Amino acid sequence: MQTLNVNYVTFKSITSKIIVMKIVLFVSLLSFIVFESCSKSGGNGTSNIAPTNLQITAVVNPDNSGSVAFTATATNAVSYEFNFGNGAFLAVPSGIYTYKYSASDTYIVTVVAKSAGGQSVSGTAQVTINIPRLLVWSEEFNTNGAPDPLKWGYDLGAGGWGNNELQHYTLRPQNVIVTDGKLKITAKRETFSGAPFTSARILSKDKYSFKYGKVDILAKFPAGVGTWPALWTLGSNIATVPWPACGEIDIAEHVGKNLNRIYGTLHYPLRFGGNADGNSVIINNATTEFHKYSVDWSSLSIKIFVDDVLYHTVKNSNALPFNANFFFILNIAIGGDFGGPVEAAFNQASMEVDYIRVYQ
Repeated sequence: MQTLNVNYVTFKSITSKIIVMKIVLFVSLLSFIVFESCSKSGGNGTSNIAPTNLQITAVVNPDNSGSVAFTATATNAVSYEFNFGNGAFLAVPSGIYTYKYSASDTYIVTVVAKSAGGQSVSGTAQVTINIPRLLVWSEEFNTNGAPDPLKWGYDLGAGGWGNNELQHYTLRPQNVIVTDGKLKITAKRETFSGAPFTSARILSKDKYSFKYGKVDILAKFPAGVGTWPALWTLGSNIATVPWPACGEIDIAEHVGKNLNRIYGTLHYPLRFGGNADGNSVIINNATTEFHKYSVDWSSLSIKIFVDDVLYHTVKNSNALPFNANFFFILNIAIGGDFGGPVEAAFNQASMEVDYIRVYQ
């Protein structure tokens, strides 16, 4: 009997210990679950809730410096990420930051607000920056005679120039001259070195080139069906990067068969020739009055204007060739794929250019 009592007590003690251990284990497990829950929720159970009520304000400094004071707020957000719309990104924990833009343009700013648990919400704001530009280069054509040799060279010869054109380009004063404060390029019906027409094509290659900025050209185009005047630019690397990979910006073109229609066009890989990236606009008196033809070119976009009226925009990117230096070309072609057949009554006509101005 005594032995049985001892065994019973022992068994009872072991059972009690097991029960106690189970209780302790249960309490420990419960504590761990509660701890983990608190840890993941940041202690308040809100981190897995996405931020709401995102508000973005942008105050542009009126001093035209390009500075913009941004403030972003959102309920349950602990950090903010800014995309300033020009390729610049920045993490801003407070949501308050003053950013300085270096170029005039309209920028779409994207802000992402994040919670402690990584949930996010995004929003956008638009800012327009106007930084005064400085005149960095100009050609006013104020000295009579041949175009300034420090600024201009010539393309010479015939051969169609890749477009089945009919003219032979020369540097004769009959075809190109500066007089009365204007450049005059004249296309003439005359036999010259086997070609039925003469004209001129001047270019600033190896003399002046530029990257980005605003260009204004005041010009008057020639009349006559078959004429094809152009104010345009080519990538300065064309000798090593053939067209269209070098890029081409046609600031303004006109063809006599479509009187008063102005064409603004970009040529680049996948978009060139008949598939070029362009647009056109009708104006009055393109061949009898001077008009201002402009391009506003930045790392974000290329915008083409007539008389300060925008009519074509191309979004720029690192995938396009418009992020390097370009040079100017001024010419009149005759006939060709774009100019078309030349009317029998055509004898000669001139393009006049009052000035070219580059602002940056």
